[in-house]
Amino acid sequence: MNRIDKATKVRQGEALNKDRLLAFFKDQVKQAPKDIKIEQFPGGFSNLTYRIVSEQQEWVLRRPPIGVTAGKAHNMQREYELLRRLNPVYPKCPKALFFCSDSSVTGAPFYVMERMYGVVLRNLKPEEISSIEQYMRPLSESLIDQLAALHAIDVSSTELVDLDRSAGYTERQVNGWIDRYGRAKTTSIEAMQILAKWLPDAMPNQHHSCIIHNDYKYDNLLLNPQDLTQIKAVLDWEMATVGDPLCDLGTTLAYWVQAEEEPQLKPFNLSWVKGNLTRQELIARYISKTNFDLKQDDLMFYYVLGLFKVAVIAQQIFARFNKGLTKDKRFASMIYLVEIAANKALKALDSGRL
Repeated sequence: MNRIDKATKVRQGEALNKDRLLAFFKDQVKQAPKDIKIEQFPGGFSNLTYRIVSEQQEWVLRRPPIGVTAGKAHNMQREYELLRRLNPVYPKCPKALFFCSDSSVTGAPFYVMERMYGVVLRNLKPEEISSIEQYMRPLSESLIDQLAALHAIDVSSTELVDLDRSAGYTERQVNGWIDRYGRAKTTSIEAMQILAKWLPDAMPNQHHSCIIHNDYKYDNLLLNPQDLTQIKAVLDWEMATVGDPLCDLGTTLAYWVQAEEEPQLKPFNLSWVKGNLTRQELIARYISKTNFDLKQDDLMFYYVLGLFKVAVIAQQIFARFNKGLTKDKRFASMIYLVEIAANKALKALDSGRL
Protein backbone atom coordinates (compact mmCIF):
# COMPACT_ATOMS: atom_id res chain seq x y z
CA MET A 1 0.00 0.00 0.00
CA ASN A 2 1.67 3.24 -1.18
CA ARG A 3 0.56 5.40 1.71
CA ILE A 4 3.77 6.73 3.27
CA ASP A 5 2.79 9.67 5.46
CA LYS A 6 3.62 12.80 3.46
CA ALA A 7 3.76 16.50 4.15
CA THR A 8 2.13 19.02 1.82
CA LYS A 9 1.83 22.77 1.38
CA VAL A 10 1.73 24.82 4.59
CA ARG A 11 -1.81 25.87 5.51
CA GLN A 12 -2.88 29.50 5.37
CA GLY A 13 -1.87 31.39 8.50
CA GLU A 14 0.49 28.66 9.73
CA ALA A 15 3.69 29.51 7.80
CA LEU A 16 7.11 29.57 9.48
CA ASN A 17 9.83 32.19 8.93
CA LYS A 18 12.28 30.35 6.67
CA ASP A 19 15.28 32.64 7.25
CA ARG A 20 15.05 32.44 11.04
CA LEU A 21 14.52 28.68 10.97
CA LEU A 22 17.47 28.19 8.61
CA ALA A 23 19.67 30.18 10.99
CA PHE A 24 18.52 27.94 13.87
CA PHE A 25 19.46 24.76 12.00
CA LYS A 26 22.84 26.19 11.02
CA ASP A 27 23.57 26.61 14.72
CA GLN A 28 22.36 23.12 15.65
CA VAL A 29 23.51 20.77 12.87
CA LYS A 30 27.10 19.72 12.19
CA GLN A 31 26.59 19.75 8.43
CA ALA A 32 24.96 23.17 8.32
CA PRO A 33 22.29 23.30 5.59
CA LYS A 34 22.58 25.90 2.84
CA ASP A 35 18.83 25.95 2.37
CA ILE A 36 15.70 24.29 3.73
CA LYS A 37 12.25 23.46 2.44
CA ILE A 38 9.25 23.69 4.77
CA GLU A 39 6.10 21.60 4.40
CA GLN A 40 3.29 20.70 6.79
CA PHE A 41 1.79 17.37 7.77
CA PRO A 42 -1.96 17.70 7.11
CA GLY A 43 -3.22 15.31 9.80
CA GLY A 44 -3.83 16.13 13.43
CA PHE A 45 -6.02 18.75 15.08
CA SER A 46 -3.79 20.20 17.77
CA ASN A 47 -0.05 20.93 17.74
CA LEU A 48 1.31 21.86 14.31
CA THR A 49 3.77 19.47 12.68
CA TYR A 50 6.14 20.41 9.85
CA ARG A 51 8.62 18.61 7.59
CA ILE A 52 11.94 20.45 7.30
CA VAL A 53 14.19 19.28 4.43
CA SER A 54 17.82 20.20 3.72
CA GLU A 55 20.29 18.93 1.13
CA GLN A 56 21.50 16.21 3.52
CA GLN A 57 18.51 15.16 5.61
CA GLU A 58 15.07 15.99 6.95
CA TRP A 59 13.50 16.57 10.33
CA VAL A 60 10.07 16.97 11.92
CA LEU A 61 9.27 20.19 13.81
CA ARG A 62 6.46 20.55 16.36
CA ARG A 63 5.04 23.82 17.70
CA PRO A 64 1.75 24.83 19.40
CA PRO A 65 -1.32 25.88 17.41
CA ILE A 66 -1.47 29.52 16.34
CA GLY A 67 -2.98 31.74 19.02
CA VAL A 68 -2.94 29.13 21.79
CA THR A 69 -1.32 29.91 25.13
CA ALA A 70 1.05 27.12 26.12
CA GLY A 71 -0.48 24.72 28.61
CA LYS A 72 0.32 21.10 29.41
CA ALA A 73 -1.03 19.93 26.04
CA HIS A 74 1.02 22.55 24.16
CA ASN A 75 4.15 22.71 26.31
CA MET A 76 6.90 21.99 23.81
CA GLN A 77 9.68 21.66 26.37
CA ARG A 78 7.67 19.13 28.34
CA GLU A 79 6.90 17.08 25.19
CA TYR A 80 10.55 17.26 24.13
CA GLU A 81 11.79 16.09 27.54
CA LEU A 82 9.25 13.28 27.69
CA LEU A 83 10.33 11.91 24.29
CA ARG A 84 14.01 12.30 25.14
CA ARG A 85 13.57 10.23 28.29
CA LEU A 86 11.07 7.74 26.88
CA ASN A 87 12.90 6.73 23.69
CA PRO A 88 15.63 4.66 25.42
CA VAL A 89 13.01 2.37 27.02
CA TYR A 90 10.33 2.68 24.31
CA PRO A 91 12.03 3.09 20.90
CA LYS A 92 8.70 3.25 19.08
CA CYS A 93 8.50 6.92 20.05
CA PRO A 94 10.57 9.34 17.89
CA LYS A 95 13.94 10.60 19.09
CA ALA A 96 13.80 14.21 20.26
CA LEU A 97 16.78 16.15 18.85
CA PHE A 98 16.61 19.89 19.63
CA PHE A 99 14.48 22.22 21.72
CA CYS A 100 14.18 25.98 21.15
CA SER A 101 12.61 28.33 23.70
CA ASP A 102 13.13 31.41 21.49
CA SER A 103 9.66 32.32 20.21
CA SER A 104 11.12 34.68 17.60
CA VAL A 105 12.15 31.71 15.42
CA THR A 106 8.71 30.22 14.70
CA GLY A 107 6.38 32.38 16.80
CA ALA A 108 6.41 29.94 19.75
CA PRO A 109 8.76 27.51 21.51
CA PHE A 110 9.27 24.36 19.42
CA TYR A 111 11.25 21.16 19.21
CA VAL A 112 12.73 19.06 16.43
CA MET A 113 12.67 15.27 16.25
CA GLU A 114 13.79 12.57 13.86
CA ARG A 115 11.77 11.90 10.73
CA MET A 116 10.26 8.41 10.78
CA TYR A 117 8.71 6.81 7.71
CA GLY A 118 5.63 4.65 7.46
CA VAL A 119 1.93 4.43 6.64
CA VAL A 120 -0.73 6.36 8.58
CA LEU A 121 -4.27 5.10 8.04
CA ARG A 122 -6.23 8.30 7.49
CA ASN A 123 -8.31 9.83 4.69
CA LEU A 124 -8.50 6.59 2.72
CA LYS A 125 -10.51 6.18 -0.48
CA PRO A 126 -13.24 3.48 -0.59
CA GLU A 127 -11.11 1.17 -2.73
CA GLU A 128 -8.22 1.54 -0.29
CA ILE A 129 -10.48 0.69 2.65
CA SER A 130 -11.61 -2.56 1.01
CA SER A 131 -7.97 -3.48 0.35
CA ILE A 132 -6.98 -3.20 4.03
CA GLU A 133 -9.77 -5.31 5.53
CA GLN A 134 -7.49 -8.37 5.57
CA TYR A 135 -5.07 -6.53 7.88
CA MET A 136 -7.52 -5.08 10.38
CA ARG A 137 -7.89 -7.91 12.86
CA PRO A 138 -4.14 -8.49 13.38
CA LEU A 139 -3.57 -4.73 13.31
CA SER A 140 -6.22 -4.10 15.97
CA GLU A 141 -4.59 -6.83 18.04
CA SER A 142 -1.21 -5.15 17.57
CA LEU A 143 -2.74 -1.82 18.58
CA ILE A 144 -4.00 -3.05 21.93
CA ASP A 145 -0.89 -5.18 22.53
CA GLN A 146 1.31 -2.12 22.00
CA LEU A 147 -0.76 -0.11 24.47
CA ALA A 148 -0.38 -2.88 27.04
CA ALA A 149 3.38 -2.96 26.37
CA LEU A 150 3.64 0.79 27.01
CA HIS A 151 1.72 0.37 30.27
CA ALA A 152 4.07 -2.44 31.35
CA ILE A 153 7.16 -0.18 31.45
CA ASP A 154 8.47 0.24 35.00
CA VAL A 155 8.49 4.02 35.46
CA SER A 156 10.77 3.78 38.51
CA SER A 157 13.57 2.41 36.32
CA THR A 158 13.44 5.29 33.83
CA GLU A 159 14.25 9.01 33.72
CA LEU A 160 10.50 9.62 33.66
CA VAL A 161 10.21 8.93 37.35
CA ASP A 162 10.28 12.64 38.23
CA LEU A 163 7.19 13.16 36.02
CA ASP A 164 5.23 10.82 38.26
CA ARG A 165 2.29 12.76 39.67
CA SER A 166 0.01 9.78 39.37
CA ALA A 167 -1.49 10.02 42.86
CA GLY A 168 -4.92 11.57 42.35
CA TYR A 169 -4.43 11.57 38.58
CA THR A 170 -7.95 10.45 37.67
CA GLU A 171 -9.56 13.07 39.89
CA ARG A 172 -7.39 15.79 38.32
CA GLN A 173 -8.39 14.54 34.87
CA VAL A 174 -12.09 14.72 35.66
CA ASN A 175 -11.87 18.20 37.15
CA GLY A 176 -9.46 19.39 34.48
CA TRP A 177 -11.59 18.34 31.50
CA ILE A 178 -14.73 19.79 33.08
CA ASP A 179 -12.86 23.08 33.58
CA ARG A 180 -11.50 23.04 30.00
CA TYR A 181 -15.01 22.55 28.67
CA GLY A 182 -16.30 25.50 30.68
CA ARG A 183 -13.57 27.75 29.29
CA ALA A 184 -14.01 26.60 25.67
CA LYS A 185 -17.84 26.40 25.61
CA THR A 186 -19.48 28.37 22.81
CA THR A 187 -23.03 27.09 23.21
CA SER A 188 -25.01 25.14 25.82
CA ILE A 189 -25.15 21.38 25.20
CA GLU A 190 -27.35 19.55 27.69
CA ALA A 191 -25.59 16.18 27.39
CA MET A 192 -22.26 17.77 28.32
CA GLN A 193 -23.80 19.36 31.42
CA ILE A 194 -25.23 16.00 32.52
CA LEU A 195 -21.85 14.27 32.07
CA ALA A 196 -20.02 17.05 33.91
CA LYS A 197 -22.23 16.36 36.94
CA TRP A 198 -22.06 12.54 36.67
CA LEU A 199 -18.29 12.08 36.31
CA PRO A 200 -17.13 13.41 39.74
CA ASP A 201 -19.70 11.27 41.57
CA ALA A 202 -18.95 8.07 39.60
CA MET A 203 -15.16 8.17 39.91
CA PRO A 204 -13.65 4.81 40.98
CA ASN A 205 -10.52 4.39 43.08
CA GLN A 206 -7.30 4.54 41.11
CA HIS A 207 -5.32 1.28 41.36
CA HIS A 208 -2.59 1.55 38.72
CA SER A 209 0.09 3.97 37.53
CA CYS A 210 2.29 3.90 34.43
CA ILE A 211 3.39 5.81 31.34
CA ILE A 212 0.31 6.70 29.27
CA HIS A 213 -0.07 8.19 25.79
CA ASN A 214 -3.53 9.76 26.25
CA ASP A 215 -4.39 9.99 22.53
CA TYR A 216 -3.79 6.44 21.35
CA LYS A 217 -5.62 5.58 18.11
CA TYR A 218 -4.98 4.46 14.54
CA ASP A 219 -4.01 7.81 13.04
CA ASN A 220 -1.29 8.22 15.67
CA LEU A 221 0.35 4.97 14.57
CA LEU A 222 3.04 4.68 11.89
CA LEU A 223 2.81 1.29 10.14
CA ASN A 224 5.32 -0.80 8.22
CA PRO A 225 4.55 -0.31 4.48
CA GLN A 226 5.54 -3.95 3.81
CA ASP A 227 3.32 -5.30 6.60
CA LEU A 228 0.46 -3.11 7.76
CA THR A 229 -0.02 -5.24 10.87
CA GLN A 230 3.33 -4.05 12.27
CA ILE A 231 3.50 -0.79 14.23
CA LYS A 232 6.79 1.01 13.50
CA ALA A 233 6.16 4.03 15.69
CA VAL A 234 3.65 5.79 17.92
CA LEU A 235 3.28 9.53 17.26
CA ASP A 236 1.75 12.63 18.91
CA TRP A 237 2.87 12.42 22.55
CA GLU A 238 1.67 15.89 23.53
CA MET A 239 -0.70 14.62 26.24
CA ALA A 240 1.51 11.76 27.47
CA THR A 241 2.38 11.56 31.15
CA VAL A 242 2.62 9.18 34.08
CA GLY A 243 -0.91 8.42 35.22
CA ASP A 244 -3.79 5.97 35.31
CA PRO A 245 -3.58 3.45 32.41
CA LEU A 246 -7.35 3.03 32.45
CA CYS A 247 -7.70 6.67 31.41
CA ASP A 248 -5.54 5.76 28.42
CA LEU A 249 -7.61 2.66 27.65
CA GLY A 250 -10.83 4.66 28.05
CA THR A 251 -9.68 7.24 25.50
CA THR A 252 -8.80 4.51 22.98
CA LEU A 253 -12.21 2.90 23.50
CA ALA A 254 -13.89 6.30 23.08
CA TYR A 255 -12.24 6.77 19.68
CA TRP A 256 -13.16 3.20 18.68
CA VAL A 257 -16.20 3.43 16.38
CA GLN A 258 -17.87 0.18 15.38
CA ALA A 259 -19.53 -0.47 12.01
CA GLU A 260 -23.10 0.06 13.26
CA GLU A 261 -22.33 3.29 15.12
CA GLU A 262 -22.32 7.03 14.40
CA PRO A 263 -21.24 7.71 10.78
CA GLN A 264 -20.06 11.22 11.75
CA LEU A 265 -17.29 9.69 13.87
CA LYS A 266 -16.03 7.25 11.24
CA PRO A 267 -13.73 9.67 9.39
CA PHE A 268 -11.66 10.01 12.57
CA ASN A 269 -10.78 6.33 13.07
CA LEU A 270 -10.80 3.24 10.84
CA SER A 271 -11.87 1.01 13.73
CA TRP A 272 -15.23 0.48 11.98
CA VAL A 273 -13.64 -1.30 8.99
CA LYS A 274 -14.49 -4.99 8.69
CA GLY A 275 -12.11 -7.26 10.60
CA ASN A 276 -11.40 -5.01 13.58
CA LEU A 277 -11.83 -6.23 17.13
CA THR A 278 -14.90 -4.88 18.90
CA ARG A 279 -14.51 -2.73 22.02
CA GLN A 280 -15.32 -5.75 24.20
CA GLU A 281 -12.67 -7.80 22.39
CA LEU A 282 -10.16 -5.00 22.85
CA ILE A 283 -10.91 -4.97 26.58
CA ALA A 284 -10.58 -8.75 26.86
CA ARG A 285 -7.23 -8.73 25.05
CA TYR A 286 -5.95 -5.82 27.14
CA ILE A 287 -6.87 -7.65 30.35
CA SER A 288 -5.11 -10.80 29.12
CA LYS A 289 -1.93 -8.80 28.40
CA THR A 290 -1.90 -6.76 31.63
CA ASN A 291 -3.61 -9.11 34.10
CA PHE A 292 -5.49 -6.10 35.47
CA ASP A 293 -8.67 -7.00 37.38
CA LEU A 294 -11.16 -4.63 35.78
CA LYS A 295 -14.77 -4.21 36.88
CA GLN A 296 -17.49 -3.41 34.35
CA ASP A 297 -18.57 -0.28 36.26
CA ASP A 298 -14.99 1.01 36.26
CA LEU A 299 -14.64 0.34 32.54
CA MET A 300 -17.87 2.25 31.92
CA PHE A 301 -16.56 5.25 33.87
CA TYR A 302 -13.29 5.39 31.91
CA TYR A 303 -15.13 4.95 28.60
CA VAL A 304 -17.51 7.80 29.43
CA LEU A 305 -14.60 9.96 30.61
CA GLY A 306 -12.87 9.19 27.30
CA LEU A 307 -15.93 10.31 25.31
CA PHE A 308 -16.23 13.46 27.43
CA LYS A 309 -12.56 14.19 26.77
CA VAL A 310 -13.04 13.68 23.00
CA ALA A 311 -15.99 16.07 23.12
CA VAL A 312 -13.97 18.71 25.01
CA ILE A 313 -11.09 18.44 22.53
CA ALA A 314 -13.56 18.99 19.68
CA GLN A 315 -15.01 21.97 21.57
CA GLN A 316 -11.56 23.48 22.07
CA ILE A 317 -10.74 23.08 18.38
CA PHE A 318 -14.04 24.66 17.35
CA ALA A 319 -13.50 27.53 19.80
CA ARG A 320 -10.18 28.35 18.10
CA PHE A 321 -11.88 28.31 14.71
CA ASN A 322 -14.81 30.36 16.03
CA LYS A 323 -12.38 33.04 17.26
CA GLY A 324 -10.63 33.16 13.89
CA LEU A 325 -7.36 31.84 15.31
CA THR A 326 -7.20 29.18 12.58
CA LYS A 327 -8.46 29.10 8.99
CA ASP A 328 -8.45 25.29 8.82
CA LYS A 329 -11.87 24.45 7.33
CA ARG A 330 -11.87 21.00 8.96
CA PHE A 331 -12.56 22.71 12.28
CA ALA A 332 -15.90 24.23 11.31
CA SER A 333 -17.81 20.98 11.92
CA MET A 334 -16.17 20.18 15.26
CA ILE A 335 -19.07 21.63 17.24
CA TYR A 336 -21.33 18.84 15.98
CA LEU A 337 -18.90 16.21 17.24
CA VAL A 338 -19.20 17.60 20.76
CA GLU A 339 -22.88 16.71 20.95
CA ILE A 340 -22.42 13.38 19.13
CA ALA A 341 -19.72 12.20 21.54
CA ALA A 342 -21.66 13.39 24.60
CA ASN A 343 -24.86 11.67 23.49
CA LYS A 344 -22.89 8.49 22.81
CA ALA A 345 -21.69 8.56 26.42
CA LEU A 346 -25.25 9.01 27.74
CA LYS A 347 -26.45 6.16 25.52
CA ALA A 348 -23.76 3.88 26.99
CA LEU A 349 -24.81 4.80 30.54
CA ASP A 350 -28.48 4.17 29.76
CA SER A 351 -27.84 0.80 28.10
CA GLY A 352 -25.03 -0.35 30.40
CA ARG A 353 -23.01 -1.42 27.33
CA LEU A 354 -19.73 -0.02 26.06
